[in-house]
Amino acid sequence: MERKFYKGFDEGYGFESTYLEREDEKLARREEYEGLLKCCKKVREEIIKHRHTTEGNVSIHYIHSDCGNQGVDVSPQDSSTAGDGLSPELSHCSLKSPVEQCELRKWEEMTTQRKKEFLMWQRIMRLDAIRISNEWVPYSPSQASVTKGAANQLALDVGLQEDTDLEPCLRHHAARLVSILEIYALYDPETGYCQGMGELLSPFVALLDEDYEAFWCFSSFMDAVRHNFRLDEVGIQRQLNMVSNLLKLCDPQLYKYLETIDAVDCFFVYRMVVILMRRELSFEQTISFWEILWADKTAARFDKVKVSCRKGKKKAPPTDDLLLYVITAAVRQRRGLIMEKCRCMDDVLKECNNMSGNLDVWTLLDDARDLVASYHHKLTASG
Repeated sequence: MERKFYKGFDEGYGFESTYLEREDEKLARREEYEGLLKCCKKVREEIIKHRHTTEGNVSIHYIHSDCGNQGVDVSPQDSSTAGDGLSPELSHCSLKSPVEQCELRKWEEMTTQRKKEFLMWQRIMRLDAIRISNEWVPYSPSQASVTKGAANQLALDVGLQEDTDLEPCLRHHAARLVSILEIYALYDPETGYCQGMGELLSPFVALLDEDYEAFWCFSSFMDAVRHNFRLDEVGIQRQLNMVSNLLKLCDPQLYKYLETIDAVDCFFVYRMVVILMRRELSFEQTISFWEILWADKTAARFDKVKVSCRKGKKKAPPTDDLLLYVITAAVRQRRGLIMEKCRCMDDVLKECNNMSGNLDVWTLLDDARDLVASYHHKLTASG
């Protein structure tokens, strides 16, 4: 499973690439990641989080540990000392890597508000990380057997203090999530961190023992789903509208019922869209499902493959939106219960949440392929 689940490396290789070229690429990715990690550690060491609930203010405390200075408390509003960047003392510290210098410049150029957001992201990602499901454990024997000492050390390194009751392997997993998510928030500050990203990262961390591999795979993954985490929700709204339009085409009766209960905006599938059905499917199903989504996107991009779901059926063209067809198929599987029991949006949402652990991903994919074959061109034309 691990060798297949390698998004971010395989797609960066040319079809004609040699083993040595691929190894060189991996080495370059490792070195770049190590530069990002060093930068993140410097920022982490400089920032001591002290959040105050009064009026929602956040104080930023700078510690110039790398340069031998004493800790100095600085309010974000104190531009004379903190400004919008790092302290002058830290900026003058020895930086060996161009990557470190680049990432520290990113931090330096952040506004005070963006730095406050980063502090908030740190807090939220730690809470999210310790709540991640443990269903990955049977699929990662090497990580399941991590020692208590190793888990405690990594948790200490990333400032993870809320997880003392977790088993060592879960604490280690949570600490790796925090480390990689912090680096990603600095690497892509426009996206930063939003709830749900930890659940998307967790399978990569579980199946890849090397943090740099998990990071670059996750980063590549985020390139395709970054729009799900935009504050204006334009990307999410487009996808919810597509599910709604697809239901209108393939199941007019269910669509009309959703209209009567004011649920036609399909907000009840919001979670499925944002984290790609991660909570609805088992860990093993998720891995297979995501790989199929990536394969379909690649086929759609190159327009070389025509996929048929079953012999004798219409051919379903590859599509960037296979996820939305699968979600539509999942909703249609519960159409009877929805129309019989649901009287409002919240009822439909509860019914959709009940799908978790009760779906056959292969049946869903067959149904979704049928929908693609029948409605893809109509939906494209109407869109």
